[in-house]
Amino acid sequence: QVQLVESGGGLVQPGDSLKLSCAASGRSFDNGIMAWFRQAPGEERMFVGQIRGPFGVTNYKDSLKGRFTISRDNAKNTVYLQMNDLKPEDTAVYYCAAGTRILNYWGQGTQVTVSS
Repeated sequence: QVQLVESGGGLVQPGDSLKLSCAASGRSFDNGIMAWFRQAPGEERMFVGQIRGPFGVTNYKDSLKGRFTISRDNAKNTVYLQMNDLKPEDTAVYYCAAGTRILNYWGQGTQVTVSS
């Protein structure tokens, strides 16, 4: 059974950094896709970024480039989302997703709140 478990969310102030983790169990996604999405209250779930393939190619939502970075530790079967210079509009539940060619598996999400 495949499970994705996110961690690292919390309450931070504007300008702070936060690093989310998503640990996968049940299978490896070294050659697949691992992605991050987020959903703010009252809004649809939005793509944040992804890392894919054996070479770890990344791509991001344009508006988040430069502040958010995705990385992967294959030995730990874990993907990370480093978020810098956080803004109140980054407040959302952040979800991890994974799959071979499509995103079949989803985590339960972790709340990130950016507030002064």
